[in-house]
Amino acid sequence: MRRERRSVVAVEWIGPYALLRVTRGSLARGGPGQFFMLEAPGRVLPRPMSLCLAPRGELAFLIDPIGPGTRALAELEPGDEVAVLGPLGNGFRVDVRKPLLVGGGIGIAPLPYLSEALDRPPAVLGFRSDEHAQAAALLPHADVVIDPVLVTDVIPTDRDVLACGPEPMLEAVRALVPDAQLAWEAPMACGYGACYGCVVEVDGNLERLCVEGPVLCSS
Repeated sequence: MRRERRSVVAVEWIGPYALLRVTRGSLARGGPGQFFMLEAPGRVLPRPMSLCLAPRGELAFLIDPIGPGTRALAELEPGDEVAVLGPLGNGFRVDVRKPLLVGGGIGIAPLPYLSEALDRPPAVLGFRSDEHAQAAALLPHADVVIDPVLVTDVIPTDRDVLACGPEPMLEAVRALVPDAQLAWEAPMACGYGACYGCVVEVDGNLERLCVEGPVLCSS
């Protein structure tokens, strides 16, 4: 884990989402499903972002600009600097035999990097609109469903599911595939277990997503 100020390479818009690309410097890429804390300009607290892509010399993060912090990150311009801390947390296990990637909305964020690690397995992505579904371009081999169709309407149950998305989707996925690996989402203030701001209850246990997660196994 390192903290460095990195230069913005570009911000590319994919539908309503912003793909923020920064120079990698001495930061390790980490494993699929791990995340980084990005300090948004003018904001007190950093924002947790899953690593989306790691092309040579770069780190890329997919951002849904829905609040002041994420909007500030999406409005960065080439040459601006942003403080980046990471990699953090526990990611996906990639020692699976028949992987299937499942994403919902901005939960697609860690899946392109995961897909590369698993040699581009099948994927199912769900979005609430055609505009949001433009992000499926990051996983061009994926099957895409649009609300009201749900990913749980179409995913097979005989594969090793690795999923990221909103909590209702994750709950529905694990009801179908009890041993799925699920990347949970929660607000974070520090990213390394000190603030307890990202504690969630999973199966009666309190888990700090930045330390025990964000990827947890359902079983």
